Amino acid sequence: MGVVSPAEYGGAGLGYAEYVLILEELARVDGSVALIVSAHNSLCAGHIGLVGTEEQKRKYLTPLARGEKLGCWSLTEPGSGSDASAVRTAARLSGDSWVLNGVKSFATNGHYADICVVMAATDPRAGKHGISAFIVEKGTPGFRAGKKENKLGLRASDTAELILDDCRIPRENCLGRPGEGFVDCLRVIDKGRIGIAALSVGIAQGALEASLTYARERKAFGKPIAEFQAIQWKLADMATETDAARLLTQRAAWLADHGQRVTRASSMAKLYASEVAVRATNEAVQIHGGYGFIKDYPVEKFYRDVKLCTIGEGTSEIQRMVIARELLSLR
Repeated sequence: MGVVSPAEYGGAGLGYAEYVLILEELARVDGSVALIVSAHNSLCAGHIGLVGTEEQKRKYLTPLARGEKLGCWSLTEPGSGSDASAVRTAARLSGDSWVLNGVKSFATNGHYADICVVMAATDPRAGKHGISAFIVEKGTPGFRAGKKENKLGLRASDTAELILDDCRIPRENCLGRPGEGFVDCLRVIDKGRIGIAALSVGIAQGALEASLTYARERKAFGKPIAEFQAIQWKLADMATETDAARLLTQRAAWLADHGQRVTRASSMAKLYASEVAVRATNEAVQIHGGYGFIKDYPVEKFYRDVKLCTIGEGTSEIQRMVIARELLSLR
């Protein structure tokens, strides 16, 4: 739970190279567990680690990194998904406190998190430069988790609505400079997308391994289906694309570990790995035939779980916009 957090704050002090391996291994078995770890590390702890004051890091990052507390992070709202800067949750200063009002949506770990990083508008007239980040603790009056989403996949990972109703927090719980929350979010998400890419690779690898096992065991027309070219080509494509996705993900991790800008690399890794994983799980179900459609075999779950990877932390369409903007230097 503290993979990339510094050792001085209770973390493992490892890099993104190790982080993507951990997420991949978790997602090979269960994407929900990998997503819980990714949201906790990359987003909540990552944001506090990036711009938090020393006091904030000691108070909040340390228990997160030690795994004593669980974190969540919330930018999305019912009316602002891909248009992430259209935040309507409001924060106003009242004496020595910030008062927050609004509704956030699709918060991973929302019902169970002890510490939440929430984005709210402090100056609506300033657009994306009027959004600030705040640390809100579970149990704060006026702050509660609302609807638990009933999802297609990744069902062991909690996805929740968060409700802030005159939620009063200390002035010092503003995370980063007021008005710079959205800009900081983009830096956080850059690295968060590396985590989603790794999760995608893990699901694709799990689907491939399950398909290899099944193809060797299942017989048709007197021989294992692995001996049929139609199955062999599916497996070959799955393995090749999964490896390519893995290498893109590891490149992004390497750049992050060496302090280089990762916007383009992380979007490329996230885009390609997530779409590869969707194709891989689709082929896995096809290889399993009727058994791929029932819950006795793992590929049915991989198939449901994987779709989130092309949506969360920026849809495939948003990734293509980011990559094109980077290529054309449209900033």
